[in-house]
Amino acid sequence: MIFRIGVPALAKAAAAAAATLLIVGSATANDELLKMQKDPNQWVMWGGNYSGTRYSELDQINSGNASQLQPVWTFSTGELRGHEGGPLVIGNMMYVNTPFPNKVIAINLDDQSIAWTYEPEQNPDVIPVMCCDTVNRGLAYADGKLFLQQADTTLVAIDAKTGKPVWQVKNGDPSKGQTATNAPLVVKDKVLTGISGGEFGVRGYLTAYDINTGKQVWRAYSTGPDDSMLIDPEKTIDAATQKPVGKDSSLKTWEGDQWKVGGGTTWGWFTYDPDLNLIYYGTGNPGTWNPNQRPGDNKWSMTIFARDPDTGMAKWAYQMTPHDEWDYDGVNEKILVDQKIDGKMRKLVVHFDRNGFGYTQDRETGKLLVAKPYDPAVNWAKGVDLSTGKPERVRAYSTEAAGENVNVKGICPAALGSKDQQPSAYSPKTGLFYVPTNHLCMDYEPFNIQYTAGQPYVGATLSMYPAPVLNEAASVHKIDTKHMGRFVAWDATKGKVSWERDEQFAVWSGALATAGNVVFYGTLEGYLKAVDAKTGKLLYQFKTPSGIIGNVNTYTHDGRQYVAVYSGVGGWAGIGMAAGLQDPHAGLGAVGAFQGLSKHTQLGGVLTVFALPKKS
Repeated sequence: MIFRIGVPALAKAAAAAAATLLIVGSATANDELLKMQKDPNQWVMWGGNYSGTRYSELDQINSGNASQLQPVWTFSTGELRGHEGGPLVIGNMMYVNTPFPNKVIAINLDDQSIAWTYEPEQNPDVIPVMCCDTVNRGLAYADGKLFLQQADTTLVAIDAKTGKPVWQVKNGDPSKGQTATNAPLVVKDKVLTGISGGEFGVRGYLTAYDINTGKQVWRAYSTGPDDSMLIDPEKTIDAATQKPVGKDSSLKTWEGDQWKVGGGTTWGWFTYDPDLNLIYYGTGNPGTWNPNQRPGDNKWSMTIFARDPDTGMAKWAYQMTPHDEWDYDGVNEKILVDQKIDGKMRKLVVHFDRNGFGYTQDRETGKLLVAKPYDPAVNWAKGVDLSTGKPERVRAYSTEAAGENVNVKGICPAALGSKDQQPSAYSPKTGLFYVPTNHLCMDYEPFNIQYTAGQPYVGATLSMYPAPVLNEAASVHKIDTKHMGRFVAWDATKGKVSWERDEQFAVWSGALATAGNVVFYGTLEGYLKAVDAKTGKLLYQFKTPSGIIGNVNTYTHDGRQYVAVYSGVGGWAGIGMAAGLQDPHAGLGAVGAFQGLSKHTQLGGVLTVFALPKKS
């Protein structure tokens, strides 16, 4: 490992942040984080809080003055691949993460100097095993430690003061196709992390490690026998039926031993309800994209799980896309809010799935309350039957019904979904969710493929392209020609768009909502945009050095509010530029769709920080 530590800056930062970084008495890491997540002056976890709302109570920047925003400082990460995720702010220190080789850089906010740099030594052979660019979605913090999930599956705890590793543990094996891109989440005395590799036949799992020792506490697989999935056949509820899942709920939905290469990876976001003591996350596609090779519902891929963080036992599970035929991974964020539905206040979990439907569920029981398309182009299903929880499929867009080696055309959305991992935001002031979306369709041709450990296990050829131009009545910024993105304000209690803004390319950045009635997001061309939370009106925009696929965060320093975002084009949408790919079918079909992106931006990771002008 390489440690570059600026001693004077570190000493000053450590002294200033000591009260924040140290746990007093017998308080647990969870007690510390429960308090810290309520402090809007810091940004202590990926979603700003355990609920994943990406909402800040800060209002110094508001809809009345956002037009005066300006960039106030920048920082180059020194890396060229896609920059997803966003920095953490703890006390007066900012912690920046990068794509492979997954550097962590500590920046003293007093003078923007580098306090230390942690640079792990990783085998570059892991790069070609990573599906959709070498991204990393961010860090976790607790108990004076940062937690980094490296691409090679190494989970490392880093001393937040010194940058030195405290412990590290391997969470998988890249030689078998297992890699990692997710941001961990600390709950109580455990750090939770997932695994990537659904395109390599990896059997997905979520793992909990002790934050002090790195010892594995539990692991819950997505497919297979009940005991390995930490499912109780008599107590774990199938949210679709509101009945126990029963014995062998996964095994019965696979042919033979296919569950062993069954996918269901866990590379998305995790949220936590401390009152219910439940964690929420989703699982990805079933192994091989050729549905003809894996008959059955393929449980529990494409599933929302609610689990007890102490034991890992599943309380309920809901499969959104049984027997997936389109690669509609279910890993997108699960946002926890309390809202009224039919006049009754409910504890809700809201999820915008790759399959194009926005799901609103009771987060205690999993009961499905609302399921509506948030992209008007969705055509693979007519809707979702609330009584069964199952999608009402359209046979014309079934890649299984057409059979192998048949190209099914015009499927909407494309495999990268109406929304991929880019996280949404929620404002309790408006009651709306702010959703960065994709607006693409695809042609999909499945073919037979045999599993070989460590080799791609896809079995489909894809082409992606802009969805048809539709009459979107709620649009406040309309593009009349074909476009690939929309930024949507969504009412999850009704399943209805309140307003939307068209964008030329997919909106691949995470959103931020604030008490100042401002919502922020970034575009693939590189614009940071600020819009009115109530109307969607554009208040401010600035073109950063590269395309934005990072998540917008906010914090204060010395009483001044700042907004920070990574630019650095890449990810699945920008994989053509990031990896230098030319074949339109490469990048699992994304290269052709985004081939025009290079006319608008170039590679390079930069953190850009914005604020209002200082008062004279």
